[in-house]
Parts: sequence; structure tokens; C-alpha cells
Amino acid sequence: MVERGLQDARTLVTGALRGIGLATAVRLVAEGAQVLVTDLSPPDDPLVGQVLGRLGPAATYLPLDVTAEADWERARGWVESRWGSLDVLVNNAGTDLVGPVDQLDLAAWHRLMRVNVDSVFLGVRSFTAALAAGGAGRRGGASVINVASIMGLVGFAETSAYNTSKGAVRLFSKAVAIEFAQAGKPIRVNSIHPGFVETPLLHVGMQRWVDQGKAARAQDLLDGIAAMTPVKRLAQPEEIAAAIAFLASTDASYLTGSELVVDGGWTAQ
Repeated sequence: MVERGLQDARTLVTGALRGIGLATAVRLVAEGAQVLVTDLSPPDDPLVGQVLGRLGPAATYLPLDVTAEADWERARGWVESRWGSLDVLVNNAGTDLVGPVDQLDLAAWHRLMRVNVDSVFLGVRSFTAALAAGGAGRRGGASVINVASIMGLVGFAETSAYNTSKGAVRLFSKAVAIEFAQAGKPIRVNSIHPGFVETPLLHVGMQRWVDQGKAARAQDLLDGIAAMTPVKRLAQPEEIAAAIAFLASTDASYLTGSELVVDGGWTAQ
């Protein structure tokens, strides 16, 4: 078996109770990593118990509101006191907002930016020192993976808020990657840009379109998206998790400031 540098790697994943975040936690544990699973749910939520039961002893749960600076400081304290350093940070938590630009609510816009953009900044800022410590003894250094979207690369009608947030994640990742490299900090930073993925968030988004009268059924919208994708299907969360695991691994030791697009050919059209 090829050594990918994930055995005993200390990792933190946000938004990890469902969707891409959960699939990523499962994949990282399978490759030997220790995973700090974070999400909004309280520890006594039955879903937390189900996820930890699935992941086994390599996983621990910590509630984390990614928009709250105090929560990030608490997570940093947990990592420093128990692990001493961090090898991999996956900023995955996110939300969406759809609608014509002239009908968007400013408070909703600000909330989206807090969840999708501020959280990435807070995560990187909070763990820069811990990641540098973890990366010092690791080929290619520590790894930060910021989950963006193809909507951070191309525009879509009535998703201007989401497009803006994911575009910001893309350029933030590039800027910080250069900053760390030039400063000699052993931390790689990359963004990953999934296409349309079969997740709860996608279904919520499709239902919002239905509620706005864009279609009769959410499934009709999903079928239409699949038909417009060159490979004629949606992605599964496990396929995005595999790409995240690659970026986290030492196989990606020369990758920093890059954007990994996993979209079934959507943006190649």
C-alpha cells in the first residue's frame, strides 16, 4: 500500500454530520486519520451518536458554529490541548441563498457571507500556528482544503450571493497559499470546486426553486441538471471526499494555491 501521509493525521472537518463533510470524515478515517468532527448540533443529538458510531474511535465530536469567533477559539484550544498541532483543516460548512438580485434581503446576504466566507477566514486564522506545527514534520506541509463550488468559477442566474461567496473562497485560498509559501510556513492551501452533488443542501436549494414556482417538482430540476452535465449524472459525496483526501495527503505535496474542479465536465462546456 502506498503511504499517503494520512495515517494518524490530525484533521478537523466542519459541517461534518452530513453530505460532503460526512463523506470526507468517513474517507479520512478509512485512510487512518484522526478526525475532529464539527457541526452545529449539540453533543446529545442522536445524529452525532450515529455518526460517531459509524466512524469509530478515531473520531471525536465538537459543536462548532463556524460564524462564531469564540467557537473557533474553543476548537483551537481543544486541538492544542489534546493533539498539540493540526495536519489537515477542511473548511466544508456552507449554506445557500437563491433569488433575483433585486429581491435579496441584506440580512440573508450577510448571513450567507458569514457562513461561507467568514468561516473560512476564521478557521485558517485560528489554526495557522497549529497547522505550521503539524506541517513542519510532514512532506509538503499541513493542508488546508476550502470547499468552494463551480459557482465560484462561473455565474448562474439568481444565485449571485452564492456565486460571490464561493468566488471569495477561491481567491482567499490563493492569496493565503502564496502568503504562507513566501513566509516559509509549511502549509498548503487549496480550494475544491464540486459540481452538482447529491447532498441535503442541493435538495434544499431545489425545493426553494420549486417554492418560487420554477418547477413543479425538485426531482424534475435534479433530472434536468443531470441531463446538462456531460457525464449525465450528479456527483456522489464520496467522489468529492476522495478528491479532498488527495489534497489532504502527501501525494499532493506540490499542490498549493490551486483549484481542483470535480464537476463531471460541467465547466468544460
